[in-house]
Amino acid sequence: MSQLNHADAQSNALVSLSSSVSSLRASLSLLESSISVLADGTADFSRLKTVLASKRHFELVPSSALVAAQKSLAAEIEPIIATLLSRAESYIAKLERKQQGLVARSQLLSGRLDGAQVSSSYKMQENYKKKENKLVKPCGISSSNEQKATRLKILRQEKERLGYTIERLVLQSQQRQRQVRKSIAAT
Repeated sequence: MSQLNHADAQSNALVSLSSSVSSLRASLSLLESSISVLADGTADFSRLKTVLASKRHFELVPSSALVAAQKSLAAEIEPIIATLLSRAESYIAKLERKQQGLVARSQLLSGRLDGAQVSSSYKMQENYKKKENKLVKPCGISSSNEQKATRLKILRQEKERLGYTIERLVLQSQQRQRQVRKSIAAT
């Protein structure tokens, strides 16, 4: 009996082992089919990775970084702009002074020209008066009125000439004042 027990035990062990082996084979085939399904499902992952990868064509910058960049740029540009504006203003002021000087000079030269014309006309009238006095002898009331009229005309012309002279002197004074201010501003 001991052999029989031993043979029974062996056959039980073989049956038990064969059921374990068949169960293991079933598990193995199930595992192979799962691996096959997974392999089919994941075979395209490398291509999907490149397709689904997001490329940033345009960078999105947070508003705080944008504000900081604007402030930095403004701080960098502001002194340069201020310098350029002050240069432009000083150049404009210089041109205005130059224009005023040229206007004053033209007025001065115009006054001189007018003064020269008045002076020459005054001299011509004086010469004419002298000649007239030599030719015309006073003969009563009408010649007295003519003399007064001539004298009045001469006095008006002299007044006009003196007015031009005053204008010329005022313009010269203004021009000298501008030159003094310009020399003070330059230093």
